[in-house]
Amino acid sequence: MRTFKGLVFFLVLCLSVEILGGWLTALSVRDWYPSLVKPPFTPPSWLFGPVWTLLYVLMAIAAWLVWRRPHRYELWLFGLQLFLNLSWSFLFFGLKNPFFALLDIVVLWFAIVATLIAFWKVDRRAGILFLPYLMWVTYAVYLNAGIWLLNK
Repeated sequence: MRTFKGLVFFLVLCLSVEILGGWLTALSVRDWYPSLVKPPFTPPSWLFGPVWTLLYVLMAIAAWLVWRRPHRYELWLFGLQLFLNLSWSFLFFGLKNPFFALLDIVVLWFAIVATLIAFWKVDRRAGILFLPYLMWVTYAVYLNAGIWLLNK
């Protein structure tokens, strides 16, 4: 039962970050974001929600797998990348500042890499579960940089 509660905790944590990020972005997604010039290969807006939900669930499962092991300092990296992830939503959509958001997402990318490596060392499944997140954020760096360059 304890391990099930741990999984529920990480799911609630990650999905709460998603909900808070969604709340921070709600107005800008409707008003500001559509007015921006976007780089080629920008996905439709409706795709972001389902992709992020899946990624947050994968992150939660990965964190839970690591939490079950004796090595828990890796969860500090997890918390850092989660904070940077939420910060990006605030910087990009809340402050409408693609430049500061770009700085944040580059640091986030490195934090994800560090978390993935640390998780991999504890439980390879956890590292593998972080791969889609790393790939999506790599793509998001391109989108963020493109939006900044095309709209400055």
